[in-house]
Amino acid sequence: MPTRVKRPSILVKLGITVGLLAFQGYLGYHVVTGTFGIESQREMLEEIKVLEARRAALETEIESYEHRIALFDPRQLDPDILTERARALLGLVHPDDIIIVPDERS
Repeated sequence: MPTRVKRPSILVKLGITVGLLAFQGYLGYHVVTGTFGIESQREMLEEIKVLEARRAALETEIESYEHRIALFDPRQLDPDILTERARALLGLVHPDDIIIVPDERS
């Protein structure tokens, strides 16, 4: 009794090929537009630059505050600075004082 090998249909081969091509297209689409794709990577790099600039500004502000706090260190307390701040907070001045108003933006 002879046995006959059945060949797969051309439609099965074509269906597998189309399925694999569709899957590759799906993966390719997400490489470009996905959450971690090429376009998102550009946006992330721009956001990193913005955040680094913000961090630098905050570090400058922190250094300014640290300097102001260091001026009130009890081991290095300057009496002139202490009286100046007390007068500024209380709004008191002597008639012979010369008042220089600093720029608050700096």
